[in-house]
Amino acid sequence: MKKTNFDKYLEEQLKDRSFKARFERAGEAWDVALQIAALRTKAGLSQRDLAKLLKVSQQQISRLESPGYEGHSLSTLRRVAKVLHARVRVSFEPEKKGAGMRVAETAAPYRAKRTISRRTSAKQVMSRVKT
Repeated sequence: MKKTNFDKYLEEQLKDRSFKARFERAGEAWDVALQIAALRTKAGLSQRDLAKLLKVSQQQISRLESPGYEGHSLSTLRRVAKVLHARVRVSFEPEKKGAGMRVAETAAPYRAKRTISRRTSAKQVMSRVKT
């Protein structure tokens, strides 16, 4: 299949790490928006109907179905899924090979502070709890 000018342009843009990351995030938001709209349509509901069931405005449903919106909360998605007789499933996938985890700083040593010395008796501990 012959590449279009857009395909060539996109291929070039995806070489930029920053652009590629934004492009992938946009795709994830697009997936969520399309799934909500598809489930709503399959249920035979308008945005207004779904909004009434969820006790929110039609504009909020429109926002949830917008590919550019990235503010989906898990609780909202669960409420939408319940009304549309679906379930929410979140999965974490490893990054592509060679794109290992990067840490900006070395880990700070962690030591819990002792509030009670080893020599403290049970009686002393109980007296501290009571006061």
